[in-house]
Amino acid sequence: MFPDRVLSGMRPTGALHLGHYHGVLKNWVQLQGEFPCFFFVADWHALTTHYESTEVIGESVWEMLTDWLAAGVDPQQATLFIQSRVPEHAELFTLLAMGTPLGWLERVPTYKDQIEKLKDKDLATYGFLGYPLLQAADILIYRAGRVPVGEDQVPHVEITREIARRFNYLYGRQPGFEEKAQEAAKKLGGKRTKAFLDLRRAYQEQGAPESLDEGRALLEQSQSLSGADRELLLGYLTGSRKTILVEPQALLTAASRMPGLDGQKMSKSYGNTIRMREDKASVEKKVRTMPTDPARVRRTDPGEPTRCPVWQLHQVYSDEPTREWVQQGCRSAGIGCIECKQPVIDGILREQQPMLERAQKYMDDPALLRAIVDDGCDKARQAARETMAEVRDAMGLGYR
Repeated sequence: MFPDRVLSGMRPTGALHLGHYHGVLKNWVQLQGEFPCFFFVADWHALTTHYESTEVIGESVWEMLTDWLAAGVDPQQATLFIQSRVPEHAELFTLLAMGTPLGWLERVPTYKDQIEKLKDKDLATYGFLGYPLLQAADILIYRAGRVPVGEDQVPHVEITREIARRFNYLYGRQPGFEEKAQEAAKKLGGKRTKAFLDLRRAYQEQGAPESLDEGRALLEQSQSLSGADRELLLGYLTGSRKTILVEPQALLTAASRMPGLDGQKMSKSYGNTIRMREDKASVEKKVRTMPTDPARVRRTDPGEPTRCPVWQLHQVYSDEPTREWVQQGCRSAGIGCIECKQPVIDGILREQQPMLERAQKYMDDPALLRAIVDDGCDKARQAARETMAEVRDAMGLGYR
């Protein structure tokens, strides 16, 4: 059990844009300094919607990994790996599928939503229906306690928790479990043992969630327990018997405020993006040709910043004095739209410069990137194998 371990992944879609940086990667860079992090390329997940065009996946994987490193993700602090290089993901996915009710998958909010949005694709496949279960396997196999997500992804963490709970209930049986748990509880010592048993009773008889939180905290703080005893008592506390797969917690991340070139959310599907490593001339051209307030037909016409997509980028890239200059100059027609756009161009180029510098060594020597990924895949696979050994044993598949 690793309550502080963070697990997150991204589907390979090619070169990333500034929306990815502000929405995901800046958060990863912060998390890697606070927690042990596992970040993975979800290439199998890409197949759920692109199973007919697999030729683009390979190139996209390396582009995306380079962008992660360019953003400041540090392989010395985080483990970077590719999902398909750790086949244990598929094994756990298969075993979880045997006991996961079909209705759980059909009720995931994004299932029907994606089918509606992607009407041009045939998504009547087992893989698409089952992708929340594969996502659950991705998390559970590393016993990660924290999963950074936006609010729209919380249902995926919730179904992962339900799947873990059901697995532990079905397979967490252990001969003499009750007696072993009570013996382990004595190791807490005196008052702590009594406090733990009282919290267990309060949670199981009254369903008090604060009792569960306090009980977990008590177990985490105890220095007298082995890892096995701690897992045993966690199962005893929750009533799920032995804890084999850990229920993760959603680590809510702030919604990205990164607008696209047209004022909508930056997205490849809208064609309004600036890549994280886009060249200077292209950035300048894209920003200079951005639409502005339609009221400003002529240079001398006053405008309103809140109606202008450029103003949204000023809120990301400009300081307060610059924003005041924009508001006053636009409303009085004291500045033109080209003048207004220049600080945004400067801000984007300033943000991109360290990214370009970090990426250059991997572009010059691709073997460096391959070596980082090879090392990360080895570490990830070792962790996955440890979990799968317990899963197989619990399910009666450890026989020889």
